[in-house]
Order: sequence, then structure tokens, then C-alpha cells
Amino acid sequence: MKNEPHTHELETRLQGILSATGDLDSSLQQATEEIAKSFEARTCTLHQADDTGEWLHLRGAIGLPEHLLSVTQKIPFGKGMAGICAQRRQPVSVCDLQTNNSGLVRPRAKETKVAGAVVVPLLTQGKVKGTLGIGKSDDHEFSDDEIRILERCGTVLLEALSPRS
Repeated sequence: MKNEPHTHELETRLQGILSATGDLDSSLQQATEEIAKSFEARTCTLHQADDTGEWLHLRGAIGLPEHLLSVTQKIPFGKGMAGICAQRRQPVSVCDLQTNNSGLVRPRAKETKVAGAVVVPLLTQGKVKGTLGIGKSDDHEFSDDEIRILERCGTVLLEALSPRS
């Protein structure tokens, strides 16, 4: 990645956004925007798993076409990149979403105009609590470092999504 985000600085910015006063939905949206900007990504999505462990619900998104927002509001585990990531409990990536025929990419996902894409699971004690994904305009093979940084961002977001005791 040309301008790979610095993990600690990005985590600090995300923590600042999420700890600011205001409602959680606005904070999650701002955090999603910050992640997209840091990775020079066209899209960024944050989904939270429901208590059944069968569905992901959209909590933050940037760069998705308006007509796809309704499709991404609720995703079943096992469908599309986010759902497959949640089901497998491991990162899922494609170098070029536009030409990928692996079955990871849903047909409508191509409408995002994204090429390189990755989704990481947000895990707590081995249980999927959500997913975080980014997509770039150009073909992109995500490095282990980029995936690790995105997972660290997910950890910060997960803290905000977890109920306070």
C-alpha cells in the first residue's frame, strides 16, 4: 500500500471519534469514513452480527451507491463477501471484484465499481460480532499488514459496539 496507514495513529483517531459525545450511529459512520480515507478506499462497510449469529446488519457505510444500501442493510451469514467472512471467521479478499468468478462476490456487488476488496471478521472469544470491509477502485492484492491494520480498526469498532457493563 502506497500510503499504508500507521496502525497506532489510526486507532487513536478512531477511538477519538468513537468516544466523542453524540450518538453511536453517527460516530460509527464517521469512523467508517476515517477508515476509508486512511486506506484510500472507495468503499467501507461495517456490519454488526445479530444475537442469532445468522445475520449481519449495516452500521456504517461509505461509497456504496444509494440503490445498494437497502441490499446491504441485512446480509445472511454465508452470502457475499461479508457473509462468507462471517461464516468462515477469517478475512476474505479479491484482487478484482469486477472479474471475480469464485462465488465470493454477489452479482450486484459489481455495481460498487470496486476492484480490490477485503472483509475481515470482528471476533470476540471466537464468536463473530461483525465484519469490516473496504474496497479500492483499482485491482489490489491486500497484504498481511493491511489486513492486520484493518483487523485492529475492527477491534476498536467492536469495543464501541459491545454493550457496556
